Amino acid sequence: MTGPTAKGPRPVVLVTGLSGAGKASILRTLEDLGFETVDNPPLTILDELVADGATPIAIGVDARSRGFQAAEVLNALGKLRARHDIATSLVFATADDAVLLRRFSETRRRHPLAPGGSLGSRVAEGIAREAALLAGLPEAADLLVDTSDLPLPELRRLIERRFRPEGAAGLDIAIISFAYPKGLPREADLVFDMRFLRNPHYDPVLRPMTGRDAPVAAFVEADADFAPFWARMTGLLELLLPRYAAEGKKYLAIAVGCTGGRHRSVLVAERLAAHLEARGRQVDVVHRELAPAPAPNAGGGASQAGREALAHSS
Repeated sequence: MTGPTAKGPRPVVLVTGLSGAGKASILRTLEDLGFETVDNPPLTILDELVADGATPIAIGVDARSRGFQAAEVLNALGKLRARHDIATSLVFATADDAVLLRRFSETRRRHPLAPGGSLGSRVAEGIAREAALLAGLPEAADLLVDTSDLPLPELRRLIERRFRPEGAAGLDIAIISFAYPKGLPREADLVFDMRFLRNPHYDPVLRPMTGRDAPVAAFVEADADFAPFWARMTGLLELLLPRYAAEGKKYLAIAVGCTGGRHRSVLVAERLAAHLEARGRQVDVVHRELAPAPAPNAGGGASQAGREALAHSS
């Protein structure tokens, strides 16, 4: 595949993280974007891999390598970042232990660090060993991707927005609605808390609806504090977005949260997306808590959860 035309330093992306967290999917997405991809080379040849050429390159490095040490990766990363002819990024893929264990169980894959390669407790031991080996790398990452609740299509879109070739238009914006009890989206740059607005959940008529429904929108927007909040939030973004673009930022994730992630946050996310699109911005909207549940397994075929686990695993 012919790579994208490079403008400025050659992009170099190191991809690492926990087995089963999506490293292979990230590398495949980068390959589709025109990156040359190399999976799991010896760390000693990284300089050779990026020695010349203009095509962007993505390199997978992980605990499968003989003698792998996080300190060596950090040392190699520091050397690459010191070079002026390349622009180096580190992507770290992670997921909750329970999610990783489920993915290995569903796909019946061997964890590379599990003693004996069995499932169950030995897989859990392998996950713990790998996390210890990778200590220090999440803190050094330019992009930390938690795939615990991230569907594969959204993972691809996230990587595409972040690493699409130079020359793509403007600042890409993702707006993510979420529920606070399930945790903040780790990719968020800005977070707005909607829990101060009155909650449709306590209205039995509105409870089954979402922020996409007109009655819920009318209920939330009738809150006396909604209009002044909206004016201040959009005013803040009108100040920030041009400055982010001027600093060379290509991707901005705005997270909008509430208690359940179904009413207030969804409404504000939808309304904010329409507001920004009307001003010429490129916007994607993700409603994390409204994602469809995996279809139940009907018979002998693999379940949707199993297929997604296989796609995420690496």
